[in-house]
Amino acid sequence: MMQWEGISEFVYVAENESFTLASKKMAISTAQVSRQISALEKRLNIKLFYRTTRKVSLTEEGRIFYQHCRSVLDGLDAAERAITNLQSKPQGKIKLTAPVTYGEKQILPLVNNFLKQYSDVEVSAYLSNQRVDLVEDGYDLAIRLGNLSDSSMMAKKLGERSNFVCASPLYLHKHGIPHSISELNKHSCLLGTNNYWHFRESDKEKSVRITGRLRYNSGYSLTDAALKGLGIVQLPDYYVKQHLQSGELVTLLDNYRAPDEGIWAIYPQNRHLSPKIRLLVDYLVAHLS
Repeated sequence: MMQWEGISEFVYVAENESFTLASKKMAISTAQVSRQISALEKRLNIKLFYRTTRKVSLTEEGRIFYQHCRSVLDGLDAAERAITNLQSKPQGKIKLTAPVTYGEKQILPLVNNFLKQYSDVEVSAYLSNQRVDLVEDGYDLAIRLGNLSDSSMMAKKLGERSNFVCASPLYLHKHGIPHSISELNKHSCLLGTNNYWHFRESDKEKSVRITGRLRYNSGYSLTDAALKGLGIVQLPDYYVKQHLQSGELVTLLDNYRAPDEGIWAIYPQNRHLSPKIRLLVDYLVAHLS
């Protein structure tokens, strides 16, 4: 750190040919400027200025030293401008991960819109329903759904998703409408990877084990089965919303609907949230909340 002490004072004095003017421009006392210059000359073991009562001028050694110091300060100014530009105009790579279907349907289309606005940003996305290790695998950001269990990560809530129990009018016409959770065991239920459906009953969250003759690990395929009258399904809103609006599917057991689940952006605690990441997260919040 001592190598930097007195450098700015030296350059200001050299350029203004005055200790007093240098002190005013630096907003410090003349005595402080003088002390820093004296200490610098002592450390370098050279005389940097000729001093008279009327004028301050550089020695030959001082002129050589000034040229190098001016280049160093110019470089520091350029570095500061580069960081400022980086903050005002995001650039660089973002590596993110998200669940497969939600990533395909909700996240990546928004990322594409984000990239249209910020042409200097690059994105590498890996979609997986498996939890990846953000730190070990070098991810800047992950999108997670539901309850968060990893307390070692920082989290920002992007929005919420709703889960709907629904069926087609065709199925309900043939098999009737269930009015309670207990009636589900009398119906054909369409299963995903989870054996349990989630509800709220008497202000308490409740998980109910479901059985059925059809099991897919694809939300789109389960939606198609429900549309074709094969049974009742519980799926997130982004699978069934348009079909509920068109009347192709009908919601059931609305009084037992589970609380909405959080949609989260998470990132490592020890990783600085760079401007490009912060801007992308804010963009997702604005369009998902």
